[in-house]
Amino acid sequence: MPVCVLDQDLEGRIVDVSGLEYTVETTNGFLMKFGRKELIHMPVQGMSVSNYEVAQIKHLKQEKKPRKHAVVPKKERDAPKMEVDLHIHQLTQTKGLSNYEMLNIQLDTAERQLNFAIAKKIQKVVFIHGVGAGVLKEELAYLFKRYQGIRHYDADYKKYGMGATEVYLSQGAQRDL
Repeated sequence: MPVCVLDQDLEGRIVDVSGLEYTVETTNGFLMKFGRKELIHMPVQGMSVSNYEVAQIKHLKQEKKPRKHAVVPKKERDAPKMEVDLHIHQLTQTKGLSNYEMLNIQLDTAERQLNFAIAKKIQKVVFIHGVGAGVLKEELAYLFKRYQGIRHYDADYKKYGMGATEVYLSQGAQRDL
């Protein structure tokens, strides 16, 4: 049965009903779940529809709830868009790995995530490395120096303590060749 969704610009057909929830296959082929009151039955092609019914559908679509724009505090607006946890137990199993191998896994992950952030034009990235002996932190600093348009500094102490480095990527950030 063809339907359209009230609060969204979606159309599709009902493929399953379970309780009060309807599963709709959209015209793009996605399966989405909606409540009964969120859907409007659309006429089948070839069926005549009166102007009154068309006006009702338009009126229902226009009765959307006003969207409230959340006021985001400045502190949250300035928060980094991306965090990368480099703790080795978050990246792989450590059994049988030497310290050198673990460090290389962490650095490879950091470099891959940094390249991803540059490609996606993400402006701030926090690399969480932990406190430890500071070897990873120094190696990260060396890695960041191989890139143009990158500034790095200790991340917010209140949130991360001394165990994180924040990286600011300017628009033209790239790796030195």
